[in-house]
Amino acid sequence: MQSIINQIKTALKNAADEKTRIQGLRFFKEEIISYGVKMPLVTKISKEVYKEAALVSKNEVFEVCEALFQTGNFEESIVACEWSYFVHKQYQPTDYKVFERWITNNVSNWATCDTLCNHTVGEFIEMYPNYLAELKKLAKSENRWARRAAAVSLIVPARKGMFLPDVFEIADILLLDKDDLVQKGYGWMLKVAANKHEQAVFDYVVSKKSVMPRTALRYAIEKMPKEMKTIAMAK
Repeated sequence: MQSIINQIKTALKNAADEKTRIQGLRFFKEEIISYGVKMPLVTKISKEVYKEAALVSKNEVFEVCEALFQTGNFEESIVACEWSYFVHKQYQPTDYKVFERWITNNVSNWATCDTLCNHTVGEFIEMYPNYLAELKKLAKSENRWARRAAAVSLIVPARKGMFLPDVFEIADILLLDKDDLVQKGYGWMLKVAANKHEQAVFDYVVSKKSVMPRTALRYAIEKMPKEMKTIAMAK
């Protein structure tokens, strides 16, 4: 495993660019430890090394992910997120605790949160919908990334029209959250749910607009027709 980890680190270091690193810091309020590799190139390196490694066991892949997350490096964490999804066909219910641990212990910025949750956790929830109850527990966490994770884990399922009652329930839990990144997270979740359920999401937003933070509200209605936006934004 260590040789694979070293291969990832070396490839990322060789692709590093100081200008990219400095520019990337603008997108985060948190301190980011980064090589300075553009995301399309991170993804390319991730896929190439994974293919060369030819790992079969999910546990081996998760071992690499664990080591990469623990470095605290941004690009290495993104690779970990991507690798964890590459083995999604092997997910078992017990894997949720692994994902939850990564969210609460290793996620430290919105990009890592979204990359892990949109695909890895979202796919897991589609496979094992009973774990929606665990997302609702995350929504009540003191950890801002866990709360955002509860919403953004449903981005892909919600885009497909799935789990609408759960989308609204998580939005209810997060409704008055004061963290802008959590507000943006559940607003985004509502926005994609509106792809298949526009009227239901509109009705939800209108019923909550007197208390819903404007940041979340704007995200939720972003793709709606102008007349709907006007009603939703009216005070």
